[in-house]
Amino acid sequence: MTLDERLLRQAMLAQRLVALADTLVEDFDVVDVLDQLTSTCLELLDADAAGLLLKDPREALQSVASSSEEVRLLELLQVQTREGPCFESVQSGEIVVVDDIAEARERWPRFADQALADGYASVYAFPMRLREATVGGLNLFGTSKSALDEESRTIAKALADVATIGILQQRALHRSSGLAENLQRALNTRIVVEQAKGVLAERGQLSVDETFELLRSYARNHNRKLSAVAHSIVYPPHLADQVLATRRR
Repeated sequence: MTLDERLLRQAMLAQRLVALADTLVEDFDVVDVLDQLTSTCLELLDADAAGLLLKDPREALQSVASSSEEVRLLELLQVQTREGPCFESVQSGEIVVVDDIAEARERWPRFADQALADGYASVYAFPMRLREATVGGLNLFGTSKSALDEESRTIAKALADVATIGILQQRALHRSSGLAENLQRALNTRIVVEQAKGVLAERGQLSVDETFELLRSYARNHNRKLSAVAHSIVYPPHLADQVLATRRR
């Protein structure tokens, strides 16, 4: 990376950190923030895909954000098998660096085989942790070995930290019970988003990846929360045709 490219990335990073912090208001939507986190990582870093696991009130991990259907399934595989970089990162509270997934077959056999089959060669997991509290983990995948250098990993951790602080220090949530309720709402919102993707996929004959990008673009272009748009598509689906219409323009 040249000096000019590095300076440009630093300027963009500052903008994205401000944008992330700006979303952390009293009524912020956790799913929106986490989606923005994964999108920013893909925009600024040499990662090709991103996924995020969040703890539910029972401390079980749930897939909340992913850049593709393949990554979402990889995240679910980690939860189901209790193995993989993101699962391990959340458990240990440490960053997990895997520059070559092929070398991790003995460590996480099922995860490694599936990740390699999906075309990924490296993976990096970052705990969403503040002091002793860990709320989830961010996974970044590369289609090449050693996709993220040390500087990129530092940036990814900083972005994850900003989102973590927002979740833990939301002004309206100062008790652990309040935090649990907040995280549960995020998981419930993700269910509605998945349902909305299904409605759009069926009506528009689109792939799941296409429907999520369409849903996210509509929400951003109309300055609406992702969860609100998804809810309007599902209950009842009166917004579905409007969202699909934006694709045909």
